[in-house]
Amino acid sequence: MRFSCATILFFASAAFAIPFSNSSLPTSFPVQNQPTHPKPLVRCANELSLDQIQAAIAQYKSVPTPSELFRPASLIQEAAGIPVYFHVIAMNQTEDAGWVPLEQIQAQMEVLNSDDAPVGVQYNLVKVNYVINPDWFISAGPSMPQQDQMKAALREGGADSLNIYTVSFQDPAITGLLGYSTFPWDYAGNPQDDGVVVLFSSLPGGSTENYNLGRTVTHEVGHWLGLFHPFQGGCDGDGDLVDDTPAEASPAEGCPVSRDTCSSPGVDPVHNFMDYSYDSCMSGFTPGQIDRAQSQIRSFRQIAI
Repeated sequence: MRFSCATILFFASAAFAIPFSNSSLPTSFPVQNQPTHPKPLVRCANELSLDQIQAAIAQYKSVPTPSELFRPASLIQEAAGIPVYFHVIAMNQTEDAGWVPLEQIQAQMEVLNSDDAPVGVQYNLVKVNYVINPDWFISAGPSMPQQDQMKAALREGGADSLNIYTVSFQDPAITGLLGYSTFPWDYAGNPQDDGVVVLFSSLPGGSTENYNLGRTVTHEVGHWLGLFHPFQGGCDGDGDLVDDTPAEASPAEGCPVSRDTCSSPGVDPVHNFMDYSYDSCMSGFTPGQIDRAQSQIRSFRQIAI
């Protein structure tokens, strides 16, 4: 396995922490019905308005070439990898209420490390926080005060540290969401907000059908590395600003392998980690996406590749 032994903390509330060892973790949990989502599932909340797209393009295109961005490898130790702080938000200490077993988190780390290996980055799980907070579990989401409170209490590390939060998205305003993320260039303006938030049952072995192989984290970390959706801007826009990603009119659903929604060359990139396909359909990034991600994290996260 590519992760190290993690420091594990249990928060009875956001106010204090009680450390405990791996041996004190429950070995099994009562399995009940997971929360239902009456609205159709939405892969990601990282949708941008036209003004936001233009602002992001200006940031995106201003990144210097890799040779101008080289930083000493001491900024982040290659052997250790990008430090990951995993925050499990739960209703109570049962699996169906968000108490994700450590083994499932480790499985997610293996998926993420495998998927992002072509980018040249590896992730090192250094801490797992278990937090019982029903309000955060239900209502933490984009533009919600609960997510601000959650991140203010829990986020650790700097721009080169990945914080992942698992919640349920059960609030009516966010029901059906699978995840969302900040972009690298957002860090300077709001460091505390930096990170990835995902549906707890989307981790490997979770109960969310078609989205339980861990690719929600891969997709959202793609945004954290600086990548857009391939359908961004539709057929006539700038897409994801990566030349070798075929244009796509709208997000893919399922695994429509012959789907071709734009007249430009190439069929829709339904196998791309940054589309909305089923987890089982996703298989990689393009070389252009890899180059872009490396440039973004060199520039905005000071991670040397």
